[in-house]
Amino acid sequence: MRELGIGIIGTGFMGKAHAFAYRAALAAFPGIPVPRLEMIADVDLALAAKAAHQYGFARASGNWKEMIADPKIDVISVTTPNTFHKEMSLAAIAAGKHVHCEKPLSPTLADSLAMAEAAEAKGIVTQVGFNYIKNPLLKLARQMVEAGELGDITGFRGIHAEDYMHDPEGPWTWRIDPSGGPGVIADLGSHIIGMARFLVGPIAEVSADVRTVVKSRPVSRGAKERKDVLVDDVARILVQFGRGCGGTIEANWIATGRKMQLGFELTGSKGSLVFTQERLNELLFYKAGSDAKTNGYVRIETGPQHPPYGEFCVAGGHQLGFNDLKTIEMGEFLGAIGGGPKAGPDFREAYEIQKVVEASIASSKARSWVKV
Repeated sequence: MRELGIGIIGTGFMGKAHAFAYRAALAAFPGIPVPRLEMIADVDLALAAKAAHQYGFARASGNWKEMIADPKIDVISVTTPNTFHKEMSLAAIAAGKHVHCEKPLSPTLADSLAMAEAAEAKGIVTQVGFNYIKNPLLKLARQMVEAGELGDITGFRGIHAEDYMHDPEGPWTWRIDPSGGPGVIADLGSHIIGMARFLVGPIAEVSADVRTVVKSRPVSRGAKERKDVLVDDVARILVQFGRGCGGTIEANWIATGRKMQLGFELTGSKGSLVFTQERLNELLFYKAGSDAKTNGYVRIETGPQHPPYGEFCVAGGHQLGFNDLKTIEMGEFLGAIGGGPKAGPDFREAYEIQKVVEASIASSKARSWVKV
């Protein structure tokens, strides 16, 4: 069985999620190349060494460039803040490594295009961390749309709302550093924009209201000195899809009380689907034309009948979680490197999502509709 040497840059939230996923991928997808856990890198060598020991990687480094140059490493995961995505990804591509990069792909549209074109020119397999669409029920929803079970699609209402930035006394961090690109419209908005594209197709035109609500933040917790916030906290977007229907998308990281309201309502002439990541093992389906006395939404619960759920558990009702979705993502990524189907989303799709983000920002500034 072919082996692939794995390297991860970054030991934070996403670095840990990638490590879990690479460790679990072969158990769920036995046909993929064997992931050989080679190296974890972090600017803090002590953190890298601790993570390497904890996650079963052979080595640690305090310099990510050492990982890029290492001939034993075939696959690089970039899990750093957005500012570093382009440099690290392009270096890995130039070295012939396959690249998984977390979202958003880069701070600017031009950088995302450069990254996509570089990977395509080199024949590199790429993946971007839109793991929520790896849910078996999201794949089912897409199949139902494609099969015409909802009829003509008439509308999409999507939202990704959380509250991790709701406290105005929360300190200024890299997440709101404008050198890393826009705020919530890229951080959370890219997820729901990508989900809308996954289910309904390309977005052709937008009319957006993108706002900064918390105008300044302390430089550290409890500090008197404050820095201006120059990125957005809330984005509300009217969208027109290429297929002809309209919809709405909201991204919000100051939605007090919400931890993971990533969801949608998708309506059609024959029925509708409702989903929220807060109940990620359920999809609600309404079929129009049923007996008015008894019709209503039917709850579809994920189980072995929804691949690849059965690769994780043989029993329905036992549920998948966030790290399982990440494992599916990595399994498909490694499978594509091994010659299997390219499931994506790849750098090119991330660039298409970024086009919607930047068109929305332009629309908000111009107070008008903008073509994507």
